[in-house]
Amino acid sequence: MVLYTTPFPNNCLSALHAVSWALIFPCYWLADRLLASFIPTTYEKRQRADDPCYLQLLCTVLFTPVYLALLVASLPFAFLGFLLWSPLQSARRPYIYSRLEDKGPTGGAALLSEWKGTGPGKSFCFATANLCLLPDSLARLNNVFNTQARAKEIGQRIRNGASRPQIKIYIDSPTNTSISAASFSSLVSPQGSDGVPRAVPGSIKRTASVEYKGDSGRHPSDEAANGLASGDPGDGGNLEDACIVRISGDEGGRPPEAVDPPNGGQARNGAGGGSRGQTPNHSQRDGDSGSLGSPSASRESLVKGRAGVDGGSGEPGANSKLPNKASVVKKAAARRRRHPDEAFDHEVSAFFPANLDFLCLQEVFDKRAAAKLKDQLHGYFEYILYDVGVYGCHGCCSFKCLNSGLFFASRYPIMDVAYHCYPNGRFSDSLASKGALYLKVQVGSTPQDQRIVGYISCTHLHALSEDSDIRCEQLNMLQDWLADFRKSTSSSSAANPEELVAFDIICGDFNFDNCSSDDKLEQQHSLFTRYKDPCRLGPGEEKPWAIGTLLDQDGLYDEEVCTPDNLQKVLESEEGRREYLAFPTSKSPGGGQKGRKELLKGNGRRIDYMLHGEEGLCPDWKAEVEEFSFITQLSGLTDHLPVAMRLMVSAGDDEA
Repeated sequence: MVLYTTPFPNNCLSALHAVSWALIFPCYWLADRLLASFIPTTYEKRQRADDPCYLQLLCTVLFTPVYLALLVASLPFAFLGFLLWSPLQSARRPYIYSRLEDKGPTGGAALLSEWKGTGPGKSFCFATANLCLLPDSLARLNNVFNTQARAKEIGQRIRNGASRPQIKIYIDSPTNTSISAASFSSLVSPQGSDGVPRAVPGSIKRTASVEYKGDSGRHPSDEAANGLASGDPGDGGNLEDACIVRISGDEGGRPPEAVDPPNGGQARNGAGGGSRGQTPNHSQRDGDSGSLGSPSASRESLVKGRAGVDGGSGEPGANSKLPNKASVVKKAAARRRRHPDEAFDHEVSAFFPANLDFLCLQEVFDKRAAAKLKDQLHGYFEYILYDVGVYGCHGCCSFKCLNSGLFFASRYPIMDVAYHCYPNGRFSDSLASKGALYLKVQVGSTPQDQRIVGYISCTHLHALSEDSDIRCEQLNMLQDWLADFRKSTSSSSAANPEELVAFDIICGDFNFDNCSSDDKLEQQHSLFTRYKDPCRLGPGEEKPWAIGTLLDQDGLYDEEVCTPDNLQKVLESEEGRREYLAFPTSKSPGGGQKGRKELLKGNGRRIDYMLHGEEGLCPDWKAEVEEFSFITQLSGLTDHLPVAMRLMVSAGDDEA
């Protein structure tokens, strides 16, 4: 299948579209700014209360008449542009495919040679997140703002979190034999200027934070890309390989032993790390480790290694070539599974998982923000699909002002793509071309030259809470379209299989949860009998460790949750979850959420899902969940918690 790299089939249509949008954009931008000035966020309300001479209020008073006059003047041009823009949408393609080729050891071509379908198996990591990257006036309805700067910062945080080294931490304890997650606490052992690993002194604290610093003011991604991630450039230490840290169960015993990862290869850590936008949504504060380039990290979470031979202060020595300072995590208490029957690890993590393979995003509606996000994520992901959806009257019943908001990034090559728009949206949801994005990716090949592939479906369902029947219809369409996509893209037959399917994933924002009484219809949908939800016991019953993914919007800027570390700590306590997660609305009288804590059910509204299927996979393999996490790295940037899942695919008679 040929993937579309431009939105239109020829340059003439592209030029006409550029002219039409140039006529529309001034009116669009002025209307957005004018509306945004009258929709303050809770952060701005607090600033205004603390400072009667708040500059933003003064700017609103001064510039509103100017914006209004310019808006009226731009209307005729916008009308002409719309007359040209609207018919062009019938020829527009449903997505834009972007590839930034990487010929290094972490590029897509190199990854395909890693797994031949034999041996102990292969793990694949998936993540999904709702980013609320709407035009600024609409984003403020969700209590977030400055969409363009947020998009850049979100891309930096995801890239930095995913490109961390992967480390497994084994706990040697007579009462705990669990293995800590290979990615969710991925840290590098401290090294001296000579590149020799140092033992970490003292007791080791539980944390998920890492601090990265570069020499001579260079961004750490620049040094990693040049092979300076460990010792001398010639070492070529591969940070993608797992560094193993063994921790003794006796605190007073010998310090943990760090085992060097094997040589050969370089870490890939994003080349596009510019300065962060200075907005309250993502301003770095003391203790904010959400962005790994941050000059500071949480005191409670960092155990700083000595970089120099005499480095008593914990700062890197003058000749140190290691750009990474990191902590080592003790997971003896946190990683001990609360439920021994659970077959996989689970946690609230301050970072996106290391070696993230596939990223599915929702509500990336703003096209300029999507372009900024793409530029940042290309520092880690080689293959990206963005601007997914349709506009105007093409493809769906009603007029569409916004695209689907779906966005996909992958480290593995994309083979086939299909997009379908849900035709049954109502009211405000009908203005966006919400739908389902289907992808077929290649993840390896067998010695017999059979392709090893996987299927990923990303969707965003109808939002209005009272429309359960619409969401159920959309779930039916989601399954039907997926069956058609698999049938149309399969080149295998039972007698002559040319492809082996390793996994089948469905993820996205479903806009219903598994604990609300109003969502019973969706909770009992047949989708959950064909696909497994790692967080679910049954209809209306969650696993005790599962938490909600929808944050209480009023508390987004509270100091207790304004950094990834702080939000992580809050969500690990029941009281914190009741305070800062959104819960099902109560039928009982008595005010808002924070005044009815005793009436709240469960651990919050989990509306962001990650499902995996077992039907249609290679019969000789089995796919099992290895890790599952709720991620706080985007604190202050969106009102949703991203979720991630690591799936181990192995031969049926091997142990995952």
